[in-house]
Amino acid sequence: MSVKLEDRPIEQVKEEVIDVLIHNYSHGIISNEAFERRLDAVIATSSHQEMVDQIQDLDAAPDDTVKKHKEQQFSVNYSQTPAQDTETLVNILGESDRSGVWTVPKEIKVFTLLGGSTLDFTDARFTSPKVTVKVISILGSDKIYVPENVNVLSKAFCILGSSRNKAPSVASSHAPTITIEGFVFLSELNIKIKTTMKENFVAFANKMKTMFETNSKG
Repeated sequence: MSVKLEDRPIEQVKEEVIDVLIHNYSHGIISNEAFERRLDAVIATSSHQEMVDQIQDLDAAPDDTVKKHKEQQFSVNYSQTPAQDTETLVNILGESDRSGVWTVPKEIKVFTLLGGSTLDFTDARFTSPKVTVKVISILGSDKIYVPENVNVLSKAFCILGSSRNKAPSVASSHAPTITIEGFVFLSELNIKIKTTMKENFVAFANKMKTMFETNSKG
């Protein structure tokens, strides 16, 4: 007996609908404009039926290739190579940057005085399910970018400064958790997602479309 649509987990329904949209766009069945319009509607709504309405006229059989590549693209990257337990970044009248593909230790200490730092976890390789970032920032500016598939918890204490956490903690309970704590004085600490969910899905769909077009020509 099938379960009623409204009784199914909404995130599961959303994932299935987005898979169908990517499948149809990457195979040239719908245009880029239609794909983005329907994707916007799916991301914005909290209604099971409104999500499913976006694919009523489409082929509901996503390609296994799309599913496989999507799992690889959006899964958390774990490194088999162990990292040091603690890494310290010191920024005095200067800046430091950790971005691109890098291995994340269990603990990162950031000390900023009249400087700045950037920690970008978007393409990072995790070695532990729990990562702690300890920040001491005085008259500085520190930025932390996180992917949407990790959980973020901010405990930073501010005096005459600001700490803005724009990264929602809505990832799976099995995803890594980044806990940010420390002291911010006359400084600015910004925690946010570098690319949105829509931007990631559009980039992935375009990648799949290019791959299928190249394979058909070959």
